[in-house]
Order: sequence, then C-alpha cells, then structure tokens
Amino acid sequence: MTSRARGLAYHGQPMKGLILAGAVSAGLATVSAIQMPAATWADWQPTIASAIAPSARSSAQPQMTVSPRGILLSWVERAGARATLKFAERTATGWSPATTVAAGDDWFVNWADVPSVLRLDDGSLAAHWLQKSGTATYAYDVRLSYSKDDGRTWSSSFTPHHDGTQREHGFASLFQMPGAGLGLVWLDGRAMGSADGHDAHGAAEGAMSVRYGTFDRAWKQTSEMPVDLRVCECCPTTAAMTSDGPIVAYRNRSEDEIRDIYVARLDNGKWTEPKPVHNDNWKIAACPVNGPMLSARGRNVVLAWFTVKDDVGHAYAAFSADAGRTFGPPVRLDGVSALGRVDVALLPDGSALATWIEFAEQKSSFSMRRVDTSGRMSPITGVSQISGARASGYPRIAVHGDEAVFAWTENVSDQASIKTAALSLNAPRGSAR
Repeated sequence: MTSRARGLAYHGQPMKGLILAGAVSAGLATVSAIQMPAATWADWQPTIASAIAPSARSSAQPQMTVSPRGILLSWVERAGARATLKFAERTATGWSPATTVAAGDDWFVNWADVPSVLRLDDGSLAAHWLQKSGTATYAYDVRLSYSKDDGRTWSSSFTPHHDGTQREHGFASLFQMPGAGLGLVWLDGRAMGSADGHDAHGAAEGAMSVRYGTFDRAWKQTSEMPVDLRVCECCPTTAAMTSDGPIVAYRNRSEDEIRDIYVARLDNGKWTEPKPVHNDNWKIAACPVNGPMLSARGRNVVLAWFTVKDDVGHAYAAFSADAGRTFGPPVRLDGVSALGRVDVALLPDGSALATWIEFAEQKSSFSMRRVDTSGRMSPITGVSQISGARASGYPRIAVHGDEAVFAWTENVSDQASIKTAALSLNAPRGSAR
C-alpha cells in the first residue's frame, strides 16, 4: 500500500446535498457575529446561504485566497486529459465571471495538491499549478505565472526550484512578502530516490523537504532556501503573514515516524528552528495526506490541524499572540470524530472560524464552529453534507470584511462540481444577507 493510499484510512460514505443551518427568528436581539458577547456564544446559530458558484459542472480543487481587495476563488476544470485553471473574484453581488489562467494536457491534477491564484499588493495576480516533468508518476514541478492586467494575459510559466530533478515539487503555499513581491513554500522531493511511487519514502531513499523562495516586484527570483529537510511527503503546507513576518506550518516526519505539525518563522532573513505546535506524538508509517492551516492578523495567529488519538481522528485549533513563537493549548473542534481537511480564518476580535470534515454515525459533513483564545466555542454548524472520499478534496473558508465564504466539491453520479456559500458576520447572530 502506498503512502497516498494510506491517507484514505479515515473516510465516510459518499453523500450529496446542502445542509444550511436553521434561520434565526427575526424577534431575537441583533448581535453582530464579529463582536459576540459571552451570552451569545452558546446559542449562536448562523444561517449560511448558498451562493451560485462561478465554475462549470466538471470542476474541483477549490482554493481561496484573500487580499485587501477581497476573496479570490480558483479551481480546475477537466475535459478529458486537459485541465484548465480558472478563478473568480467575490463582489458585492456575488462572483465575477470566470477567468482562465492556463491550461494543459500534461498537468499533475491531484485531489489534495491544488493550484491557487493570489492578488498581490500592487494589484498583480500570481498563480501556480503542477506540471509533469517526466514520465514517472510523481515527476512534476511547481509552475508559476503572473498577470499585470487583472488576468487578461499571463506570463510564460516558470519554476521557483532549479534542482533539475524529475521528482515531486508541489503543495505550494503562496503569500505576499511585505513591501516586496511573492513568497512561497513548497514540498520538494529533490533528495528522494524515486519518483515512481511513495513506497520508497524510507530514510535510505532520501527525504522530502520544505523549501522557500521569493520574487521581487519585477519577478526576479531573490531567494531559494530550505525550511526543513525532513517532512511528511504529501501533506499540504500553509503560510500566513504576521506583523513580524511569514510563518509556515507543515507536517513533520521524525526518524521514528512521528508526524506532528511543526511551524517555522522567517526572522531576519533566516528560518527559525522548526518546532511542534503540540506534541501529539502521532506515529504513522505513511503520509495521512492531511495538512494544517494558518491564519494571522497582526501578531495574532491561529492554526488548525488533524491528528489521530487511540485510532480516532480529531481536528484541533491553537492560538498564538506572539506571531507564532508560542501557541496556547489545543482546542478540540469536532463533536465525535473528524476526517480532518481543516481550514481556519481569524476574525478581527481574535476569535476564529474553523472548518473540518466531521465523521459521525458513518456520515461525513463539512462542519464549522467559532472558537476563541479561551477555548470557548459555538455549537457546530453544518455547512454541507460531503463525501469522505478523496474526490471531495479539501473544503475551504475565507473571510473578508463582514463576510465568510465557503467552497467545497460536490460529487453526484461521479460528476464533480464546485459549490459555494456565504455567511454575513454583521447580520443578526450571523444570519445570511
């Protein structure tokens, strides 16, 4: 069994349909969801409204990024062997029309390792996707491109890595570097001994690493360096920008196969020694394909992740008030158990909206709850029923202004399509607009 197959150990049954949290009575007091008093937390019942997605029917791999201008949603549409990366922008009236970034017949399209589109501070757009570099199964590169005219035209693609190996390069996380251009981290398999499969991920074959690169505003590469030279092979990375600089998180891999979540910070141009957010001590001899997610505002940081205890999966969140130097105790998010695939978005008051796939009574659901630094939590809200199989991918949440946006993949009769929904954070008790 390969490591990617082992990542399917926690799956629910395929399901379909949208569950929306119940509407709140108009007679209840008006309370902003962004600034909830203590008495409101226990009975917060947000109403999440379905929003027409901008994608075509044959679409999957949703990703959302946030800039001062708003939320971008990207996805991949398939037509036979051809894959097309598209994106749309959230507006006051819904999603903008879809815009095409790039397309190819030689892409590596994966349920967990997804492309992205990010708007930078100067208004330009950066995008990434994965493209095959050889005939071996896992021989592929991270390809980058940029647009200076709001997506109408795009540059020729290029790579942030220059090792020349036909190995895995993926799970990239893009972010704005302060006062500069693009920063990103990715998983880099240049030291691994095989690109034919993940059975060869033993220490003797070399290890997967996390690497970091930057580009200036003229798109000249200004750095490439390692962050950690031994990490889990196929769990997504995540990055966020604090007022002290970038912080990244990923699943580590110790010599004795402990695979806990680690963080590192860029300090004076160098990456700090990576350290665990919490010593879960999850020992697993294969990659669970379940990465963490970060969100930051100023020096406040929240991190969500998945781990397994006593053969049961759970989702957790932890907060930091010092830009990720230290984290508070973990807060369990799920009600019964979780399949993971977490996401999280920090709110202006320091609390966060966290999402994950809940698994209970042999059913899986895309779930959300609000949590704060004291460990206080709202009840769990079901965003949608969702398949626990890999085809459902990673559901997403993003927050901009007074709106939280959700995106996920629905599979009906083997047809994948992106679904989106929205929650107004300034409406009475979080009801939808």
